[in-house]
Amino acid sequence: MAIRRAQTLLCLSKLKTNFVLGSSLRLHRFSSSSQHANQFQNVGFIGLGNMGSRMVNNLVKAGYKVTVHDINRDVMKMFTEMGVSARDTPYEVAQDSDVVITMLPSSSHVTDVYTGINGLLQGEKSIRPALLIDSSTIDPQTTRKISLAVSNCYLKEKRESWEKPVMLDAPVSGGILGAEAGTLTFMVGGPEDAYLAARPILQSMGRSSIYCGASGNGSAAKICNNLAMSVSMLGVSEALSLGQSLGISPSTLTQVLNTSSGRCWSSDTYNPVPGVLKGVPSSRDYNGGFASKLMAKDLNLAAASAKEVGHKGPLISKAQEIYKKMCEDGHETKDFSCVFRHFYNGKDEV
Repeated sequence: MAIRRAQTLLCLSKLKTNFVLGSSLRLHRFSSSSQHANQFQNVGFIGLGNMGSRMVNNLVKAGYKVTVHDINRDVMKMFTEMGVSARDTPYEVAQDSDVVITMLPSSSHVTDVYTGINGLLQGEKSIRPALLIDSSTIDPQTTRKISLAVSNCYLKEKRESWEKPVMLDAPVSGGILGAEAGTLTFMVGGPEDAYLAARPILQSMGRSSIYCGASGNGSAAKICNNLAMSVSMLGVSEALSLGQSLGISPSTLTQVLNTSSGRCWSSDTYNPVPGVLKGVPSSRDYNGGFASKLMAKDLNLAAASAKEVGHKGPLISKAQEIYKKMCEDGHETKDFSCVFRHFYNGKDEV
């Protein structure tokens, strides 16, 4: 697959990278989401990691017939023992599915699953799934290239006025807890009519979904959200550690922040100081939550995307530098809020 990946990337690089999916598909009108709900009962899911496995559980609870695939055979076995169908390749998943959802670690993994050997497309011009939904956090450029490849295919069986398959990028916010509880937020890019048709499926895994515009905009929204989240966490951690050095306890300064203009998610919901809030990663030695290595990965995506469009991003660079150091210092699996302790040398609340 690694060899095929190189060939695929070379092929995709020849496609126009400034393509904005939506205009060429604008004529493919879909009926209301309720009318499409019944014809999308067969859902394929590829990527059964911490997020994907929990999303599959919610799809099954919602009554969908789910077929799964993952390179981890033990995870697939766990699902088959629960009565969920499993297939050996993404291509085989596509043959059984009206909709395929992917939740994968990186852009290269998504490219492989879509266009590699035994991939969803596998060089064919006609495929069964009408909807292909990628919930991975990847760069918008890769999303748009793969969307273009999907738009060049046809459906093996036409569905009312739906003649071509459509790809939506639908990364999520909410983490493992949100995936477990079915309270994720989906940021969706692609044709709006396809988004409306996909909403019942998304709602079975999440509490809300936001339509962000053309293909790649969902991926762009996720990158921007995580950039803001990282900078916010760094700012709160720096303020709280400075407060400690000046003699103010973290709990007192947190109270000030949360009743003043400094209030934000990193201070009132996900506080980085051990002992200030219960039930957050800082209260359990920064275990669980959103790993620092994942934040570093998302900041790399933000930096690459900013460079692609010529956007100045000094805060991207600084946050990228800090989280790179966090990983190099051995904290890559700890929650990203551990910068308070391991970068700013903050102390636990007494």
